[in-house]
Amino acid sequence: MIQNINKRRAAWLFIISAMIVVMIVLGGLVRLTGSGLSITEWDLITGVVPPITEAGWEAAFAEYRDSPQYRQVNFDMTLEEYRFIYYMEYLHRLLGRVVGALFALPVFYLLFTRRLAWRDAWPYVWIGLGFAFQGWLGWYMVQSGLVDRPAVSHFRLTAHLISAMALLGLTFWVALDNLHGPAGVGGEKSLRRIGITALVVFSLQTAYGGLMAGLKAGHVSNTWPRMFGAWVPAGMFSALDGFTANLVSNPTAVHFIHRWLAWFVVGLILWLWLELRRRHARPGLLKTANWLLVFLAVQIALGVSVVLFNVPPVLASLHQATAIGIFLLLLILLHRLGGNTQKL
Repeated sequence: MIQNINKRRAAWLFIISAMIVVMIVLGGLVRLTGSGLSITEWDLITGVVPPITEAGWEAAFAEYRDSPQYRQVNFDMTLEEYRFIYYMEYLHRLLGRVVGALFALPVFYLLFTRRLAWRDAWPYVWIGLGFAFQGWLGWYMVQSGLVDRPAVSHFRLTAHLISAMALLGLTFWVALDNLHGPAGVGGEKSLRRIGITALVVFSLQTAYGGLMAGLKAGHVSNTWPRMFGAWVPAGMFSALDGFTANLVSNPTAVHFIHRWLAWFVVGLILWLWLELRRRHARPGLLKTANWLLVFLAVQIALGVSVVLFNVPPVLASLHQATAIGIFLLLLILLHRLGGNTQKL
């Protein structure tokens, strides 16, 4: 009976995880289409309903015309064109509300019917807080583009992305716990260390992907593997005052780091794959590792294509979605490697 309950919880959390993935990818499309600044206010309740009447649309468009993005970029935009970017951002916000509700309401039900003990509720509490924080952080990000420049802070955008990935990771991990039992800290520690290192480096690579998006650094160079005809572009760490500033705010440096940091991720995952094969790991582990290599190959091909074709939205979205797939496969591997009773 308990096993069936855990499987149902796992299925529910996997659905929530899938919806978070859709929300992250949709958020990327919102940015790529320049739609993120189309709604200039945050109404948690009334914002659920978009403008219905023509007067409502005119009022929303009038508010947008006071924004820096309209004055400096979209000054010739028509109302019909505005509807498109409004609906893109609206769908992103609406999905966030829906996913948050589909998580929170069942948790309250489980707690107050005592199907979930309060002592076991902390992972669910952290996920709920993660949803709330993500909503606040999204609006905090949008605010940075409504003051004097028609773009959000690349630091806030990156924080929003990493927060979303962390929320996804926690939700997915708790789903795996319900399906297979808690991973614990057992298993092959040396392999876990390689996997954890790969996850950390991959998370750093993802953060640089966020900086790339916020700075529009993907447009800096459309050649590969060299940039501007050189392996190491000139002035990469001297365009801005201070090494650290160049490291995180110079589009050329950010592009260069994101481009080459990927190979460290590839090396670590390839090392893990070779170790699993050398130790004759179980078929399930090897199958997950094989899929991880497939996703890596696709990700590299997409990354190069995004650069060569000057960041087309479809390829950029696929690049982001594949990165999420790599992240989830790494979590599956780590969860299986951490089992107290599992053997390779």
